[in-house]
Amino acid sequence: MIIKAEVVRQPARDPRCNPRFVVTNLREAPATVYALYCQRGDMENRLKEWHDGLALGRTSCSRFWANQFRVLLTAAAYVLLQDLRRRAQGTVCATAQVSTLRERLLKLAVWVERSVRRLVLHLPRCAAWRSRLVPPLANVRCRGMTAGVLQLCDGSGVTAPPPTESR
Repeated sequence: MIIKAEVVRQPARDPRCNPRFVVTNLREAPATVYALYCQRGDMENRLKEWHDGLALGRTSCSRFWANQFRVLLTAAAYVLLQDLRRRAQGTVCATAQVSTLRERLLKLAVWVERSVRRLVLHLPRCAAWRSRLVPPLANVRCRGMTAGVLQLCDGSGVTAPPPTESR
């Protein structure tokens, strides 16, 4: 049996006890076993996030292949959102859950202006997360464009600088 006891302190809140118990028959060192169980818990959280955030459980069709296709599309969407999260390192979107990314980044109406060299997204002035949208989306590369540049315009005419070339 492994016991980890810690006190969680957050600003403007009372300290809270956070005991954790792991009962196992593994014979490794306690720190190794606890790290293993933390990884397992993290994986379960990712599966729960995939199921709840992207409606993986919506397999209501009576035909197998239709349900299989829904699961495949959900998995593809999750991979794309994970890549967006990875590209958003250093911003609040880097630790956001899939449902948050979906609601705040993807469910946003923008005016798209496309030319041969660039793609400009005009964000609405009333977008609550406008200042936080620019850094993660500025790193997205546009395939099929001559220069591969994505620019963001926040509705007031201000555009974000194009992303730097990273290969």
